[in-house]
Amino acid sequence: MERKGLVLCSVVAFMGVLSAATGFAAEATRIKASEVKFVSTTQCSYPRSPALGLGLTAAAALLVAHVIINIPTGFTFVIAFLLLLTGSALNDQHGEESVYFGNYYCYVVKPGVFAGGAVLAIASVVFGIFYYLTLNTAKNTSDPWGNSAVPNQGGGIAMGQPQFPTQTSQDPVFVHEDTYNRRQFT
Repeated sequence: MERKGLVLCSVVAFMGVLSAATGFAAEATRIKASEVKFVSTTQCSYPRSPALGLGLTAAAALLVAHVIINIPTGFTFVIAFLLLLTGSALNDQHGEESVYFGNYYCYVVKPGVFAGGAVLAIASVVFGIFYYLTLNTAKNTSDPWGNSAVPNQGGGIAMGQPQFPTQTSQDPVFVHEDTYNRRQFT
């Protein structure tokens, strides 16, 4: 692998590990239901938590890794990114309440949202690096079976021979217009 590819994969791997580490840290520091206090029957008091900053850092690191590798890693990236962002946003509710069938309750992020985002972030980065290495390996090898290149073919373009005979430079032959319509009577 060339130096550029090694540096690129190293940076993307670091961003993936950073995303996963901050995602797991956000999971550990998220607001739990036992930490929420009822101020009144319609209002909740939430403690401060670093989970918002950690979750946003995890989402940003994952996005940077995705942009650097510039490969569509699809499903895992989108789900990880959305889990980290929504977990961060929903964890930072202060003084708000929700009504559910006439009952007031205080919302907290369910366990596993940040951890799921962190696991999917790692999977997304691993798939991205694997895909990048596979593409670079395919670009660097001209023939997967190890055969040498055919002479007179350059630039990776297959040059085939024509499948029809070449035209000769003879003058056209005159055929009277009635030639094909004549019938012989015997």
